[in-house]
Amino acid sequence: MTSLLGDPAVAQGREAHHRESEVRERVSRLETLFGDPSDPANPVGYTALLEADRAAVPFAAGEALLDDFRITDEYVPRALGGRLDGMDTLVRIMRPVLRRDVGLAMGHGMTTFMAASDVWAAGSSRQRHRLAALLRGGGKAAIAQHETAHSNDYVRSQVTARRGPRGYLISGGKPLVNNLERAGALVLFCRTDPAPGSRSHSVLLLDPEQLTDTRTAVAARRTNVGLRGCRWAGVEFDDCPVPESALLGPEGSGIETALRSFQISRTVISATAVAALDTSLRTAVRFDRENSGGWQGRGIDGRTGAALTNAFVNLLLYDSLAVVATRALHLLPAETSVYSAALKYLLPRVLTETMYDLSIVLGSGFYTREGTLGIFQKHVRDVPVLSLGHAGTVACQATVIPQMPRLARSSWFIEDEAPAGLFRLRGDLPPLRTDRLSLACGRDSLTASMLVVAAGVEGSGPVERALRTLAGQLVEELRDVRRRVLRLEAAGSASTAQPARFALMDRYALLLAAAAVLGLWDQGRYGTDPFLADPCWAAAALHRIARRLGTRVADLPPECETRIRHEVQLRFSTQISYDLYSTPIPG
Repeated sequence: MTSLLGDPAVAQGREAHHRESEVRERVSRLETLFGDPSDPANPVGYTALLEADRAAVPFAAGEALLDDFRITDEYVPRALGGRLDGMDTLVRIMRPVLRRDVGLAMGHGMTTFMAASDVWAAGSSRQRHRLAALLRGGGKAAIAQHETAHSNDYVRSQVTARRGPRGYLISGGKPLVNNLERAGALVLFCRTDPAPGSRSHSVLLLDPEQLTDTRTAVAARRTNVGLRGCRWAGVEFDDCPVPESALLGPEGSGIETALRSFQISRTVISATAVAALDTSLRTAVRFDRENSGGWQGRGIDGRTGAALTNAFVNLLLYDSLAVVATRALHLLPAETSVYSAALKYLLPRVLTETMYDLSIVLGSGFYTREGTLGIFQKHVRDVPVLSLGHAGTVACQATVIPQMPRLARSSWFIEDEAPAGLFRLRGDLPPLRTDRLSLACGRDSLTASMLVVAAGVEGSGPVERALRTLAGQLVEELRDVRRRVLRLEAAGSASTAQPARFALMDRYALLLAAAAVLGLWDQGRYGTDPFLADPCWAAAALHRIARRLGTRVADLPPECETRIRHEVQLRFSTQISYDLYSTPIPG
C-alpha cells in the first residue's frame, strides 16, 4: 500500500491548499491596507482619490501603498523571483485596487503587466531577467500599440523600424502611451516590413533612458475624460538608433505576439473590471439604505429592489464568464481566443445595463462627484475606457466571427465537455503555457459543458424546474445559432450577410456566459458557499440572458428574487464582496 505521505495526489492537494491560503492572505492584507474607502479620514479612501481625480494627477497615496505592498512582484512569474503563479491569482489581487480606483489599477500597474506579458511570452532569457529585475525593484513598463489615426488598427503602425548599421532605425510616432515618462522599459509595436502580411510587424523592448534625445521627442497629452490620473504621453522617433538586441522574438513575429498577449490582457483586465461593478452596486445599496431609514426590517423592495437585484445578477453572470475565461488560459489555452474576446465584448454591454439599473436607485445622486457617491460617477467615466483600443469591441468581433463557421461544423454539439476544474473558483491550475495559446483552434468545450449540465438539472421544486426549462431553451438557442451560421457559410461571403454575422456573434457571446453560469452552479453544489449552491442565482442569470436573446420565457418563481434580494442585503451588512469569490472587505 502506498503511504499517504508519498501519494502524489495528497501532495498536490496540500500544495493547492497552501497556494489558496497564500492568495487569501495577500488579498486580505491589501484590503486591510486600503481600509474603509467610505471613511473621509482614510488617506487612501474615496475623498482623497476623488481630490486627485479632480486635479487630474496620479493618486499618490494609493501608489505609495501599492509600492509598499510590492504590487509589481505580482506581475513577475515565480520562476523569475516574483509572485505570479496564475492569472486567476492576479485577478483576485487586483480587484481590491480596481474596486477603489480604475485609474490607480491601470496607471500604476496593469499597463506594466500588459507590457510584461509580451516579454514573458516572446523575450529571450536575458530580456525576461532584465525586466523582472526592473519590476521587482519597483519600476514600471509601458506598451506602445495604440494607433489613434487608424481607429486603433494596430497593424497599420505609424512607427517603422528599418535595418541600420548596428540594429534598427525607428521613425514615426505613437500618440498615446500610458506611463511613458516614468517607464524603465518600453514595449514598442512597429512595422519592420513595408509589404502587407502577417510577418510585417515586430516588437522591440527598449530602455527609454538609452534613446537618443536628438532623435526622440515626448509630447504630453491633454487630460482625458476617463482615467484622469493616468499619465498619457505621445512619442515621436526620427531615425532613432536602437540595438538589434532590442528585438523581442523573431523579426516579423509582432502580430502573432500581440494576438497571443491580447488573450491574456483582455481576460485579466475584463475579469478585474468586475470590482468596479461591485463598488457601484455597493454604493447604490448604501444610498438606498441611508435614504430608506436603514431598511427598518422591510428589506429592499419595489422598483429599487428590482434594480439592485438586476445589477447583482448582471454582475454574477458576467463574473461567471470572467472566472471561466481566466481559468481557461491555463486549462484550455487553445480555446481561449474565443472566450477572452467574448468576455471583453460583453464588458461595455454589462457595464451600461448595470449602471442604468443602479441609476434608478441613485436618482439625481447619479451626478454627484464628491463624497461616497462620487466614486459611482468616477467609475462611470473610467470603466468604459477599459473596453476601448486595439483590443476593443470591434477587435473582439473580428476575433470570434471568422471562427464561428468552423465551430459550427466541428465543435458545437460534437465536442467533449470542459474539465470540471474550469468551473472551480479556487481549484489548482497548471502553469500558463503561452506557446499553447492558439489564434484559432476550432474547439469550444465550454458550450459542450452547457449541454451536459442542462441535461442533468435535477429536482422537482419550482426553481429547479425553471432552471431546467431555461437551460433547455438556451441549448435550443445554440442549436439555432449553429443552423444560421452554417446557412450563412453555405451562402458564401456576400456583404449583405455581414450584419447577420455580427448579430450571431452577439448571441454566441451571451450563450458562452450562460454556459459559464451553469458550469459554476453545477460545481458550486459541491462547495461550501450556500448561495452558489442555490439554483436561484443560476436561474435568474439564465433568465436575464434568455430575455436579452429575445427568447420568450416565463416569469421566475417569486422565491428567486426574494433569495437574491436577501443576498444583496446580507453581503452589504456582513461586508462581503458581491463577486463570486465572496471576499471579506472593509467598508
